Amino acid sequence: MSGSTQPEVAALLGRSNRLGADRRNTNYAGGNTSAKGTSTDPVTGTPVELLWVKGSGGDLGTLTEAGLAVLRLDRLRSLVDVYPGVGREDEMVAAFDFCLHGRGGAAPSIDTAMHGLVQAAHVDHLHPDAGIALATAADGEALTKACFGDRVVWVPWRRPGFQLGLDIAAVAVAHPEAIGCVLGGHGITAWGATSEECEARSLEIIRTAQSYVDDHGAPEPFGPLIEGYAALPEADRRARAAELAPVVRGLVSTDRPQVGHFTDSDVVLDFLAREKHPALAALGTSCPDHFLRTKVRPLVLDLPPTAPLEAAAARLRELHAAYREDYRAYYDRHATPGTPAMRGADPAIVLVPGLGMFSFGATKQTARVTGEFYVNAINVMRGAEAVSTYAPIDEAEKFRIEYWALEEAKLARMPRPKPLATRVALVTGAASGIGKAIAERLAAEGACVVIADLDAGKAADAAAGIGSTDVAVGVAADVTDASQVAAAFAAAALAFGGVDLVVNNAGLSISKPLAETTERDWDLQHDVMAKGSFLVSREAARVMTTQRMGGDIVYISSKNSLFAGPNNLAYGAAKADQAHQVRLLAAELGGHGIRVNGINPDGVVRGSGIFAGGWGAQRAAVYGVPEEELGAYYAQRTLLKREVLPEHVANAVFVLTAGDLSHTTGLHIPVDAGVAAAFLR
Repeated sequence: MSGSTQPEVAALLGRSNRLGADRRNTNYAGGNTSAKGTSTDPVTGTPVELLWVKGSGGDLGTLTEAGLAVLRLDRLRSLVDVYPGVGREDEMVAAFDFCLHGRGGAAPSIDTAMHGLVQAAHVDHLHPDAGIALATAADGEALTKACFGDRVVWVPWRRPGFQLGLDIAAVAVAHPEAIGCVLGGHGITAWGATSEECEARSLEIIRTAQSYVDDHGAPEPFGPLIEGYAALPEADRRARAAELAPVVRGLVSTDRPQVGHFTDSDVVLDFLAREKHPALAALGTSCPDHFLRTKVRPLVLDLPPTAPLEAAAARLRELHAAYREDYRAYYDRHATPGTPAMRGADPAIVLVPGLGMFSFGATKQTARVTGEFYVNAINVMRGAEAVSTYAPIDEAEKFRIEYWALEEAKLARMPRPKPLATRVALVTGAASGIGKAIAERLAAEGACVVIADLDAGKAADAAAGIGSTDVAVGVAADVTDASQVAAAFAAAALAFGGVDLVVNNAGLSISKPLAETTERDWDLQHDVMAKGSFLVSREAARVMTTQRMGGDIVYISSKNSLFAGPNNLAYGAAKADQAHQVRLLAAELGGHGIRVNGINPDGVVRGSGIFAGGWGAQRAAVYGVPEEELGAYYAQRTLLKREVLPEHVANAVFVLTAGDLSHTTGLHIPVDAGVAAAFLR
C-alpha cells in the first residue's frame, strides 16, 4: 500500500539517512522527516494524495520504509475542522489512525500534523545543537532575526502537537520567502518543493546557526575554571570512575535496576571544570527529546575529583536522597488527578567533576544514548550562553511533556523485558566451550555480558559474536592474578555500571596418576580453579555489596567434586575446593542478598576447551575408548543415557539466575545426565 517504488519514498529515505548520520543535524532517534506524493488507491483505482512521515520511535540515520507512517493527506487535513483545541491535544494522535493508508508501517508520531499541514511537499523537523542554542537563548527571537533575517522565522514555544502544526503551517503561508523556522525551546523545521531543496535548507539553517554562534559567541561561555576541578589524568579518572560506578549505579537503581554508561569526553570534562556548571545543570535541558531521556535535571557531585573516595560516596548518597525529595516535590507541584503515576525519582544523569558523566537506562543502549543526549544539552547550553543567556522552557512545561499521556502510551507499547534485562554478567573462561555457551545464553536472555578470558583476542571475538558493545565486551583476565581480576571488574563497571551475576567457569584439567602428578600440576590446578574462584568471588562480593543490589555468584564445579575417580587427584581436589566455596560464601554473603550456587557438569566433551586441550585424550586413555567416542561413552554410563553439551550447563546457569529460584542459595545442581555415584547426600 505504501508504494515501495514511489520516487518520493526513495528520496525521503535517502535524505533522512544522510541527515541522521551526522549528529550535528539531529540527536539519535530525534526529529522526523516527510514527503508528500500521489499514489493509486487500490480500492477505487483513482489517484490519492499521501503523506509519508517518520513514525514514532526509530532513528533517521537508519530509517527504512517500515519505519514510515503512511497517511491520506485529505483525511489528515480534514482534522483541522474537528480539532477541539490545545486542551484536548492528545485526542488528535488517536485520530491519526483513522487517516492511515493501508496496513503496516509505523505508528504516527505527535509531529505528524506539522508535516501534513505545511503545504510544501517535503518537510524536515530536526534537533541540531546549534539550532536549539538559538531556540533556548533568552532573546532567541531577536537572535533568529539577526542570524537569518527573513529567511527563517521564530515560532514561540508550544508543546508538540496539532496546534504546533497549525502554527508552523500559518508561518509558512505568511512568510513565503522563509525556508523554515526556529521553534522556541525545541529545534528547527525546514521545508522545500523537492527533497533536495528541503535537505539543503535544513543544512543551511544548521550551518548558519553554528556560524553565527562561532562568530559572535563569547570564547568561554561556561566561565572560568574552578580551582581543583580540572580533569584527572586519563588513567586516574577511569580508575576512580570504576570505583564510583557501583556506588552510583546502586543509588540510581533505588526504584528499578538500571544499566550504566560512562563518558569522559572533553565536552563533559570542560563543562564540569567551569564556574557556571552547577547553575546551568540545575536549569535542566529544554528540547523535549533531551529531557525525556535525561529527566528534568541531572545529579551533580559538588566535590573536587581529589576528594577521598569514601567522602565522594557519602556525598553522593546525600545528594541522591535530596534529589529524590526534590523530584517528588516537582511531581507533586504539577501532577493533576489524571497524571500518570510517578515513574521513579532517581536521576538518569550523574555528573562527577574531574571524572565525567554516568548515564543510566533500562538497557545499555538506552544508557549510552541518554548520555549522548546530555552531551547535546551541554552543546546547546554552550551555544546559548555564548550569544545570550540559556533559558530553557519552564518547569511546568517540562512536566507536561514528561508525564504526557502519549508518552505513557509509548512506554506501554514497549516489549516486555527479557528475564535478565538490566543484569550485568561477568563470565570467566568465556571465550570458548562451556563459558562461551553460558555467555551467549545470558546475553540472549537480556543480560549485558563481560567475556573474561586469558586470551584477549579470543575474548573480544567471542563478545563480537554475541553483539555490539551495548551487549557484550571482552576483557583479558588471568584469574590467578588479583590485579587482573580487579581490572576485569573495573572494565565491567565502566562498560555497564557494575556487575550483578558472576560465573566462575575458568578452568583446566590434567589427568595423571598420583605418582606422576607434579607439584606444578597441583599448583596450576588449584591456582586456576580454587584460588582463581576465590579471587573472582572476592572482587564480585566487593562490587555487589557496594551496589547494594544483591547478586548471583555461580560456580561451574564438577561431578568430580563428589565422585572419586582414578588418575584425577589434582583436578578433583580443586573442584572439591570450589564446591565448598559455594557453601561457605552462601553462608557469608546471604545477608547482602548475594546468592551463591554451583553446577556440577560431567562429560561435556563436544565444544569443551578442556577436553580439546588434551584432557579428552587422557580420559579416553583411562577408560580405554577412542577419543572421538568419549562423549558417547560418558553418555552410556549415565542414568539418562544422554550426552551433556555446553548449552545444557548454560541452561542451568539461566535457571539459577533468572528469578524463579530467588530463594535458593548454597545449592549444587548436577548437569551430568544422571551419575548415581555423584548424587548429593
